[in-house]
Amino acid sequence: MQTVSWVFGYGSLMWDPGFDPAETVVARLDGYSRSFCMRSIQYRGTPETPGLVLALDAEPDAHCTGLALRIPDGQHDEVRAYLLDREMTHNAYVETIVDVALSDGRSVSALTYVMRRDHDQYAGRLCAKEQADIISRAHGLRGANAEYLFNTARHLAQIGVADRVMDGLSDDVRRLLGDAGAATGTRQG
Repeated sequence: MQTVSWVFGYGSLMWDPGFDPAETVVARLDGYSRSFCMRSIQYRGTPETPGLVLALDAEPDAHCTGLALRIPDGQHDEVRAYLLDREMTHNAYVETIVDVALSDGRSVSALTYVMRRDHDQYAGRLCAKEQADIISRAHGLRGANAEYLFNTARHLAQIGVADRVMDGLSDDVRRLLGDAGAATGTRQG
């Protein structure tokens, strides 16, 4: 794969990239949607109770706004090795180079990870209620699935990206967590 200087983050890479970017710019990727379409059986769920994490899902008329993270000079191999270890645990993604439009008018090639629709962890086309039910219950090695959703929604708002789907899903999960806390006499979330 060719060496590129940028990584496109659309989920946890935006708020937890795992490296210190030399530059961070809001960016738009056409032809893909940000979607809770990947079952998480390790980081935000388990094989018994899978969670859902965000992935890029190919959709010709869609677009996804996230962050372009520039890899510091001399760290390309190190950062790519880190990302491969982090993102390719179950080979559910395809490591892809895409063209993204930066908010400052530049266009750059960026490394990103696109969901494989033929993978057994693909969970595309779940309705919002199903997504909320799954996310509200799942926990994995990196914590609660709801925390992942809330962190991503919060970071999108902080960088000025309106995402009605993410906000609605966050509200639904908060309601479910509130209901679960009321049923057990505790408050969650």
